[in-house]
Amino acid sequence: MPDILFQLKAVLRCSGSLEPIKQELDVFVREPARTLLKRGAPPGGGAVIEAWDVAGNTLELELRSDRFVRVHDALLRLKNELSRLLARHRIGIRDIEIKSYEISLEWDASIKLGRLPFVRELKQDGGRLILVLDVDYATLERRIPDRLLKLLEEKKEAASWKGKSEHWELLFESGSKPRGFDKDPTEEMVKRGWIVHAAGRGQWIYGPQLTRIFRAFERILIEEVLKPLGYEEMIFPKFVPWAVWKRSGHAKGIYPEIYYVCTPKTRDPGYWEDVMDYYKITNEVPVEMIKERIEPVGGMCYAQCPPFWVFIQGRTLPDEILPIRVFDRSGTSHRYESGGLHGIERLDEFHRVEIVWIGTKEQVIEHAEELRMRYRRIFDRILDIEWREAWVTPWFMAQEGKAGLAELKEVGTVDFEAILPYSGKWLEFQNVSINGDKYPKGFSVKLQSGEDLWSGCSGVGLERWAAVLLAQKGLEPGRWTDAFRRFTGDRLPEVFRFL
Repeated sequence: MPDILFQLKAVLRCSGSLEPIKQELDVFVREPARTLLKRGAPPGGGAVIEAWDVAGNTLELELRSDRFVRVHDALLRLKNELSRLLARHRIGIRDIEIKSYEISLEWDASIKLGRLPFVRELKQDGGRLILVLDVDYATLERRIPDRLLKLLEEKKEAASWKGKSEHWELLFESGSKPRGFDKDPTEEMVKRGWIVHAAGRGQWIYGPQLTRIFRAFERILIEEVLKPLGYEEMIFPKFVPWAVWKRSGHAKGIYPEIYYVCTPKTRDPGYWEDVMDYYKITNEVPVEMIKERIEPVGGMCYAQCPPFWVFIQGRTLPDEILPIRVFDRSGTSHRYESGGLHGIERLDEFHRVEIVWIGTKEQVIEHAEELRMRYRRIFDRILDIEWREAWVTPWFMAQEGKAGLAELKEVGTVDFEAILPYSGKWLEFQNVSINGDKYPKGFSVKLQSGEDLWSGCSGVGLERWAAVLLAQKGLEPGRWTDAFRRFTGDRLPEVFRFL
């Protein structure tokens, strides 16, 4: 049996009876169709018509094929050629019904699958996976079976990428640093009234003390990194429509993690009157009633840089303006963290400065190294924390054909991780990512010279920086370095007291 086998049954309904031309159809099936379905395949390969029958104005076909001429392609070829044959008899093809479509392929039984789009039934038998598809002719014209097979290859690749979600390789360790604290800083800040749980899930209200620390981080970042390296500030959108995530690639798998944004199907007050009346009577928001009247149009900011690319989408950049370096600190990011919420370091709503640089391949790689050295200076001389750096290669890079670049450390991410003394665990609190040509290609941005355009990004999470610093050094300014107190002052503000 071939590594992959396609089987399809279809009914072609025509505008007139096919009985008078059955003999002509027989000749067509035995010779022209046979040649047609082998075209482009190696000897012994291609598609075949296993059975056919005429009944009144319908033609039933059973097709089988290997990977070289897939049955949906075979059906499209037959439809076009039959249309020409039937036209000579003033008959047209009115409709094509797909009665059944099965794909059988070799499969590792250890790779478990859930529900798949356009698949009615999924079976595993003797080292093979059998897909019973739920498709119509329009679906075949959109080449959905081909995309389904590509999806399966991606799932197989994900399972085989060293059995992990990402590859991790240690690059640098700062060495141990003095620690003056062994408690969870979030719990301590709650006790002191520095922070309070907000009304939303995974959301905090930050008092004047922690807010000053956040602003100190931003000033350090501007003075030590952004200003010396020639960055300019921009404001990126914090609502992201589907069109952006389709181009950035996030639409492939972002759905379990985003905060959805929906718009009303209409602003007509009459359409919403019963919803408003229900609340007035019960003092309960009728969520189920609302669900029926809204349209999901995208989500809240998840990865901060994709919305920026619309600013230069479809444009050609002159070579002399490179490199481009911009940053955004204008709002919050949102990720639904499921059951993984903890303190200020794992949240649904968080604050981040997003750094984006664009240039040639050489410029982007070189600048990533500059950023790393600048971060090292901050973490070593100003914050005086204990951290390490690791090269991280996400498995999806293999799917995008970048596995080789990742191995060369040209495309991928350097994660900065710091020890949390109270738990003994390492927390990823900073990154520098080289994204290659992913975003320029996704948003159709070109360079005048025709050379490949690359980009990188680096997200500075203010909550993560605070979680690391306070876990290692504590909440008392006297335990911090003089270099850091230059930005915070020797005393933090005390604004609120409660009776």
